[in-house]
Formats: sequence, C-alpha cells, structure tokens
Amino acid sequence: MADYPNKSEKTKYRLADSIKDCMKTRPVDKITVQNIVDGCQMTRQTFYRNFKDKYDLINWYFDKLVLESFAQIGVDKTVCQSLNEKFQFIQKESVFFTGAFRSDDYNSLKEHDFELIMGFYTDLLIHRRQEPLSDEILFLLEMYCRGSVYMTVKWVLSGMPQEPAEMAKSLVEAMPPKLFAVFEEARLV
Repeated sequence: MADYPNKSEKTKYRLADSIKDCMKTRPVDKITVQNIVDGCQMTRQTFYRNFKDKYDLINWYFDKLVLESFAQIGVDKTVCQSLNEKFQFIQKESVFFTGAFRSDDYNSLKEHDFELIMGFYTDLLIHRRQEPLSDEILFLLEMYCRGSVYMTVKWVLSGMPQEPAEMAKSLVEAMPPKLFAVFEEARLV
C-alpha cells in the first residue's frame, strides 16, 4: 500500500484494498458497496462521501497507479517507456485489473481507460505541437486508443502472456504511420 498524504487518501486506499480483496472471490459486477465497506470496517456513508459507486473507486485506483507514469511522457519518458510502466503496474496488481477489466458496465475501467488516454494524448499533442489536431489525426488517435485498450484488456484477461516491455513495444509499433509521424514530430516516441 502507498504512503498516505492525508486522511481522505487513506480512506480511499482502504476502500481500494477492500474491493481488491473482494475481487479475489467474485466478479466486480457481483460486488456490492456493502461488501466493500464490510471488508474495511467502514460505513456506506463513508464510501459515498468518497465515490459515486464501485466503478468510480476502481477508476480512481487505476488513475493512482498509471497517471504518474503517463505524466512523464515527453518529459523524460517516451510513450513506450510509459506504457511499459503501466503494464508493470497492471501485472503487479493482476487480481485487481483482471477483475476490473472483466466488467462491461457503462462506467467500467475499459471506458475510463479509453477516455483517460484519449484525452491525455490529445492534450499532450496539442500542447507540444501548438496547434489543434486535424479531424484525420483525431480519428486515427481515437482508433489507436480504442485498439490499445482492447489489446490491453485482451492481454490482461489472457493471463498477461507477454512481458510488459514486449506489450508496450507492440502497441507503439501498431500505431498508424500518420499518427506515429505526429507523435514523432512532438518528440513522444
């Protein structure tokens, strides 16, 4: 468990640890808020002061695990290096991610991961290039991000047969050439 900067963060991590324990024995869609709060001796009110629902908790924990590595893209890491770190986090927390990626709820981690990386790459490319992205590049970026999430989910649910570095390299190599050129121009690959 991570170091806690404040009481609110500590509460959120305790709830995350509890849902991770619940995921060891049942699918996410069968876990209730009551199961989560019972597992860490908290109240439902405490849960709802911190999260909208169990998917919000899962998405928060995902953000805590991967945003730090993505924040370094273009600073001192390439996309491939940051993806490698993301996959290492996923591998380390395999029970959590396997359970979370099995859910198809509207607020699922799959959709959250897509929205997160699509927004992150869009903002980063616009900032680095100092110009808006064309409709063609936005289309390619959305297709690439959706495909990346799909392949990440497939990797996780198949037992993570490739090493994180191999998976990261495969995703970067799968980038459409026109999109790769934009990432290259922005010094991100």
